[in-house]
Amino acid sequence: MKVLVIGGDGYCGWATALYLSNQGYEVGILDSMVRRHWDMQLKVETLTPIAPIQQRIQRWKELTGKKIDLYVGDITDYNFLSKTLRQFEPESIVHFGEQRSAPFSMIDREHAVMTQVNNVVGTLNILYAMKEDFPDCHLVKLGTMGEYGTPNIDIEEGYITIEHNGRKDTLPYPKQPGSFYHLSKVHDSHNIHFACKIWGLRATDLNQGIVYGVALTGLLSDEIIKDELLINRLDYDAVFGTALNRFCIQAAIGHPLTVYGKGGQTRGLLDIRDTVRCMEIAIANPAEAGKFRVFNQFTEMFSVDDLAMMVQKAGKAFKDKAGKDLNLAPDDLDNLDNVKINYLENPRVELEQHYFNAKNTNLLDLGLQPHYLSDSLLDSLLNYAIQYKQRVDKDHILPKVSWHR
Repeated sequence: MKVLVIGGDGYCGWATALYLSNQGYEVGILDSMVRRHWDMQLKVETLTPIAPIQQRIQRWKELTGKKIDLYVGDITDYNFLSKTLRQFEPESIVHFGEQRSAPFSMIDREHAVMTQVNNVVGTLNILYAMKEDFPDCHLVKLGTMGEYGTPNIDIEEGYITIEHNGRKDTLPYPKQPGSFYHLSKVHDSHNIHFACKIWGLRATDLNQGIVYGVALTGLLSDEIIKDELLINRLDYDAVFGTALNRFCIQAAIGHPLTVYGKGGQTRGLLDIRDTVRCMEIAIANPAEAGKFRVFNQFTEMFSVDDLAMMVQKAGKAFKDKAGKDLNLAPDDLDNLDNVKINYLENPRVELEQHYFNAKNTNLLDLGLQPHYLSDSLLDSLLNYAIQYKQRVDKDHILPKVSWHR
C-alpha cells in the first residue's frame, strides 16, 4: 500500500515513516520543515541532534534498500498539495502535519492565528484534494485526547449516546479544549466529520494521549536505532517538550522536575512504539466510505505527579544499574541520586484535581498489544538524556508562556 506521511520529519511522523517503510509499505513524506524553523524562532534545539531530512532518507536507503519519497512544501498551499497527491497517488494519508504544541499556540495572537490557519486550513485542503482526486483514499488523522478536556463523566471514543426529554441519539462527544491548539483539533474533527458525511470520504481520527520515548526497540533493528543520522527528535523545552520526556531530561541534568500546580492533572499516555503500531492498525483496517471513525489512542492513564515520582524513583535505580552495566562515567550519573520535584505556579488554566476515565478499547480490539510504561523504558529515556545532556539549554526548561496573559 502507498502511504503518504504528512509531517514525516516530526517526532511521531519520522518514527511512523520508518516503521511503515520497514513493514513493506511504499512511503512518501510531505513536510514543510516548519517545525525546524520554529526551533530557530524559539532559539532551542532538540536534545538529540537530527540530521537534515534528505540525509535521513538517504541513510535509510543505504541501510535497508528501501526508498522514501520526499515532497517539501506546505499543505496550506492547495496547488502544491494537490499536485503532490496526484504524483504520489496515496491509498492512505497519515496526517501529522500540524502545529502540535498548546504553549506555542498561547504565546500571543500571532501564534494562535498561525496555529489555527496551519491546522484547520491544511486539513481542509487535504479533504478537498481527496474529494477531487482520491475519494477512496483513507485519511488517518492525528487528533488529541485534549479535545475532550476533563469532564466529570467517562470519556467515550468520539461519540456518546444520550437520552433527553424522552428521546435518544448518538452524538459527537462534547469537547472542552484547553488551548487554541486543542481548539484547532476540534475544528479539524468537525470538518472531517462533515466531509465524510457529504462526500462519502473515509477517515479515522486518532485522539492521541501524551507520547513518550524515542527508540522503536523491537520494531526496528538495533543497527537502525543506534544510527545517529536516523535518530528521532526528543524535545525538553517548556513549549514542545511533553511531560515524561521532559522529566527524564531534567533529572539527567540535575534540574528539579517541573510539575505545574498540584500535579493531579491526569492524562492518557502511550509509548511511541504504540503510536506507530496504531497508525499501522488504522491503515490496515480502513474506515468505510462515508464513515468518520474515532479511536482514543493511549494505553495508560497517569497524573503528572505520578510521572514525576516514577522518574524520581527510576533515577536512583538507573544509577545503580548504570554503574555496573553501562559505559557511563560516574560524573554523568551524580544528578540521579537525589532527583527533586518542584511544584510551580501553573501557567495554564486547567483543573489540577479532577475525575478522568477515558475509554480506549477500539484499537485493542483491532490487535494493539501495548507497551506499558516500564523500568526499561525509563532507563532508555534516561540513557538518551545523559548521552546528550550537554545539548540542554537550561534557559528553556521553565515555562515562559502563560494562559493568563
